[in-house]
Amino acid sequence: MGCTNKECRMKWEGQRESDNVEDDRGAGGGRGGGGLPIGGRGLGLGGIVIALLVSWAFGINPMTVLGLMEGGGGVLSPAEQRERPTGRTTGDKPQDAAGRFATVVLADTEDVWSAYFARAQKPYEMPRLVLYDGRHATACGTGEAAMGPFYCPGDRKVYLDLSFNNTLSQRLGAPGDFAQAYVIAHEVGHHIQNLLGTSAKMEAARGRVSEREYKALSVRLELQADCLAGVWAYHSQKGKGWLEQGDIEEALNAASQIGDDTLQRQAGRAVVPESFTHGSSAQRVAWFKRGLEAGEMKLCDTFRSGSV
Repeated sequence: MGCTNKECRMKWEGQRESDNVEDDRGAGGGRGGGGLPIGGRGLGLGGIVIALLVSWAFGINPMTVLGLMEGGGGVLSPAEQRERPTGRTTGDKPQDAAGRFATVVLADTEDVWSAYFARAQKPYEMPRLVLYDGRHATACGTGEAAMGPFYCPGDRKVYLDLSFNNTLSQRLGAPGDFAQAYVIAHEVGHHIQNLLGTSAKMEAARGRVSEREYKALSVRLELQADCLAGVWAYHSQKGKGWLEQGDIEEALNAASQIGDDTLQRQAGRAVVPESFTHGSSAQRVAWFKRGLEAGEMKLCDTFRSGSV
C-alpha cells in the first residue's frame, strides 16, 4: 500500500532507541550548515574533482572539503581536542523528534546486524552514533557539517549533523523519513566493511594502485555500502513491517539523488565518470535494490563483480 501524503512516515514511534548515541549538539564550537555525503568511510576516499564540484554548487570553502577528505587518520591538535567534549553522560538520549528518529534507526541496524552476524556465528560490535552541529573532533580529523554524514573507522563512530536532513530534502530533492534512514544505514554499512576488514584492504591498496584505479575501488566500496543498506532494509521490514511502498521509493530516490553523475549535473559541470568516487545514480539504486530484494550480504560483493 502506498502513501497518501507527499512524504511517507515510517512507523517508528514507540520503537526501541539505541543506547549507543552521543548527543553533542549545542556543545559549542564550529559553524553549522548542511552538505553532501562525500567522505563515507573515514574522510579519505573522496575525489578532488567531486570536492570542487560540491564547493561550487553549495558555496562551501574548497579547502574545508579537501582538508577533511584528505585528513583520514590525522592526529588532532591539542586545540581541536579541547574544542568539544567527547560526549555527554552515558544514557543521555536526544529528546527531539529528529534525534530520537536517528536513535531508533540505529537501534534497528543493531538488531538486524547482530542477528545476521549471530547466524554466521560471529560477534557484532555495534558502532556509536554522534549527533553534532558545526564541527566535531574525531579520530579521523575534525569533522564538519559541510561534509554531511560520515563514518570514521578510527573510532568506529557514525557522525551526523541533523541539518543534513534539510539538505537531503530541500537541496537534493530526497525528502522523507526513510530517505534519512537510508543515509544512516549506508554509514553503518561502512562500519560493517570496517569490521570485515574491507576498509583496511582499501587503505592498503592506496599506495599500490594509480589514482584512477583507486577511485574505481572507491566506487565499489560505496556501492557495497549501498547494498548493505538494502540488506538492512530487507530484514528490518521483515521483522517490523514498518515501511510502505512509498518509503522504499524514498530510499531509492535518495540513492539516485546522491549519485556522482547527478551531483555533477547539479553543479553545472560535465559528467566525468573517471572522477566518480561513489558511483552513478543508476549504480547506487541498482546495488541498494540488490540488497533490498535478496537480504543476503554475499550478493553485495562489488569487488568480485565484473562490472558495477
